[in-house]
Amino acid sequence: MTPLEHLQAAMAAVPGPDESAVAAVTERSSSVLRPAGAFARLDEVAIWLGGWQRRPDPLVRQAAVVIFGGDHGVAAQGVSAYPAEVTVAMAGAITGGLATSSALAAAHGAPLHFVDVGVGQPTEDFSIGDAMDAERFAASWHVGREAIAGLDTDLLIIGELGIGNTTAAAAVAAGLFGGTAADWVGLGTGVDDDGLARKRTVVDAGLARVGSADPLEVLRCLGGTELVAMAGAATEARRRSIPVLLDGFIATSAMATIERAAPGALDHALAGHCSAEPGHRRLLAALGKQPLLDLDLRLGEASGALVALSVVTSAAAAVTNVATFADLEVTEPS
Repeated sequence: MTPLEHLQAAMAAVPGPDESAVAAVTERSSSVLRPAGAFARLDEVAIWLGGWQRRPDPLVRQAAVVIFGGDHGVAAQGVSAYPAEVTVAMAGAITGGLATSSALAAAHGAPLHFVDVGVGQPTEDFSIGDAMDAERFAASWHVGREAIAGLDTDLLIIGELGIGNTTAAAAVAAGLFGGTAADWVGLGTGVDDDGLARKRTVVDAGLARVGSADPLEVLRCLGGTELVAMAGAATEARRRSIPVLLDGFIATSAMATIERAAPGALDHALAGHCSAEPGHRRLLAALGKQPLLDLDLRLGEASGALVALSVVTSAAAAVTNVATFADLEVTEPS
């Protein structure tokens, strides 16, 4: 099955959230013991969760985190404050339980899975050639799909790791939604002014080279193996009706490709936070997604979404585990 066929099958298998669950959670949220509208935004989160979990009693019973790692040929152009070798070190920290994402996942009792999609095997420099050929693109997508296919979870967080991937993410976002590098490129790992200029030059070169292309072609030509895997993982989650909590700019850029290819493909995804990358806010606005948190985070590796997980957990518990006025035989205020 090709990536496009997988996406089309996912959309056909799960056309939308379960309307009966949505109605049940909406009704309950309007009658729990608190003033009307007091938890309005959180109630919306609980309703979203119930609809995609297909349950009238949404709860985060078992969240899971999957982080995909890869390397980028464009990193050789000095677009990051860190050398490409750091990807290997960070992958070891994650698998060894020593990274920020490891600590946050453990705090939530969420198993964390690291999937190597090309660490130490960089893509091509997208400013002078396609980041990957069709075969590597399909293989990376399949890795993402398979990582989710057998996962036992009711809320999924998808993250990434890869030096140079904010540059790739900016290129993908611009390829999907238009604009120049100046509109999308940020400091990433914390480059100086010269580094920022290099990033913009590289992205503009890639955009000029690729021109107008279909969303999945944009991802193949300008993205990275871990970005492709994230898109495949999000598509498989859509097929299985698993709600997804979006992480930062890179993860959102990757998954925006499936929304552009098949509108509605990201309806099962909620924006966990808005990062410090200027392109992230622009991207969320283009997708029509309001972030749960806005804390100027810029780490990646699923960390921002893991911080936001407590909000989703609280929202669901505040509907499902709270008594209603009727339960206590109390008359609701008119």
